[in-house]
Amino acid sequence: MPERHAPGGSRDGAGGPQDGSGTAGPRRSRDTLGRTLGVPALFAVAGASIGSSIYFALGLVARDALDLSPLAFLAAGAFFAVTVMTYVEGTSLHPERGGAATFARYAFDELWSFVAGWAILLDYLIVIAIGALAISHYLAAFWAELGRPGTEVAVAALALVLVVRRNVLGIAPTRLGTVLRVQLVNVVVLGAVIVVGAIVGGGEDGAAAVGAEVTPSAGGFVFAAVIATVAMTGIEAASGLAGEIRPRARELRRLVIAIAGTAVVLFVGVSIVALASVPASVLGGRFLEAPVLGVVQSFEPPALGRAFGYVVGAVAAVVLFVGIGTVMRGLSRLVYSLATNRQIPLTLGRLHGRYGTPAVAIAGAGAIAVVLVATGDLEFLAGLFAFGAMLSFAIAHVSVIVLRFREPEARRAYRVPLSVPVGGAQLPLPALAGAITAVAAWIAVIVLSEGARIAGMVWMAAGVVLYVVYRRRQGRSLRARETVEPQALQEAGSIEYGSILVPVFGRALDDDIVGTAGRLASEEGEPGEAGPMIEALYVFEIPMALPLDAEVPEERLAAARQALARAKEVGEEYQGVEVATATTRARSAGTAIVEEARRRGVEAIVLAAE
Repeated sequence: MPERHAPGGSRDGAGGPQDGSGTAGPRRSRDTLGRTLGVPALFAVAGASIGSSIYFALGLVARDALDLSPLAFLAAGAFFAVTVMTYVEGTSLHPERGGAATFARYAFDELWSFVAGWAILLDYLIVIAIGALAISHYLAAFWAELGRPGTEVAVAALALVLVVRRNVLGIAPTRLGTVLRVQLVNVVVLGAVIVVGAIVGGGEDGAAAVGAEVTPSAGGFVFAAVIATVAMTGIEAASGLAGEIRPRARELRRLVIAIAGTAVVLFVGVSIVALASVPASVLGGRFLEAPVLGVVQSFEPPALGRAFGYVVGAVAAVVLFVGIGTVMRGLSRLVYSLATNRQIPLTLGRLHGRYGTPAVAIAGAGAIAVVLVATGDLEFLAGLFAFGAMLSFAIAHVSVIVLRFREPEARRAYRVPLSVPVGGAQLPLPALAGAITAVAAWIAVIVLSEGARIAGMVWMAAGVVLYVVYRRRQGRSLRARETVEPQALQEAGSIEYGSILVPVFGRALDDDIVGTAGRLASEEGEPGEAGPMIEALYVFEIPMALPLDAEVPEERLAAARQALARAKEVGEEYQGVEVATATTRARSAGTAIVEEARRRGVEAIVLAAE
């Protein structure tokens, strides 16, 4: 006899399918980008960009800021803090995907919204390319050939293929938990680098680094400070989760402090230790692609440096991989938002029929990133990043200021502090300072970097032409908001099921098949219907030598309880989904699964293929 357990309550979550398949009749089309996440996901996504960017930004900044690199990071940290405030207020006012593009839509019009979105799209591509390129150089701690020209491109291309695959398949809630845990490990490792570096220094190289006084040019320092803002792509990626969280004001204030504080402490601390260990010219030269690895390998005694080299090499490769994965996820959400608002052709934002992710956009971004990696010109890529970043951040700051006047009474779960009354509204001084700084920095990039000036202008011009031609061919206004129904972006076969049977066996694949079931489950039931149900089933196979009602060993019972509890935890992270758990006895697990599915009348069975 099957033993049925009552379903538990639901809680908000998000996720994506992994390996598995379902069979049965569909219920309704779905948009898997519309799941609800918790506030920790914001820190996980933003933290992934912060934690990974230090591994390549340090060398780029040291090359131009030289011994003033810590001050460049400190200046970038101040701008970072101000920008986090702006994004949190804008997102709390209009909780929609799109970040700066969404703010500009409500403050100005669709054209300015597109300009902001197109600029940040450029930044996403650059950060993905640089991060992928850096992976090979940190893995060179184990095998030097991995950092050689040619090999580095192959390693980066492989990393990008894996990132594209993971993002097309989707990221389950447990994966976001993994992202958060990886960032915590990264913080511990970087903290150890700071502490140990402060104690042991870098031997003769460290003494030489401290003794040399190298002052950068004003232009070099400004350019370096702008490059140091690379971690801010995490703000955009996190804002892509808007509409999927329900934060309280206190949580948002803590989030601002946590994100900004983490960025400042890590960047400034690591840069100080780096310059005390290795000359700035070496960081920005021989160790340009893997500066943190260069720092720890200079530790004395040599055995300590080698040990830290292996640790940093492994952790950096994982953190960079996770970081570019979260940036790719932010890119996919941005493209989906642009397509939903008819700012780019719908084909680019169309959702995969099975996985519910914008597969065309993700694959296209991966291909472009490979081309960027093949250029091998980090200086050019860094300048191009600065061009797009400062333009989009300037629009974000100005938009939030304008919205203070256009929507003064609108509810905001968070407000940028230090505001002064102006014309019947409250002018946020930090946002004003951020806008002025961003505009000045963007002008500086145009003046200082010829490559960024030309390529950036070409990118923006091409985007505006695409936007104008697309809208005109559709017979639509360039400035008015035009949206499409979510169903228009879904491929045929994007379906949901209201009741799903999921056999679990206490194996690692259980999380994946329950995650697949969560995606296939309906996001919301029809009026008068109960919510979607996942029925997790554990089968006790009883040998023919024993009666079917024979006593089951306690260890098997404990394993079943653990597997079902885990299935319930994972499944109920999906919005509106309930998980009922049950056990049954049978001679054959396959036969029992089919019989239980028929008896319960489920619409689908999800199984894993090993």
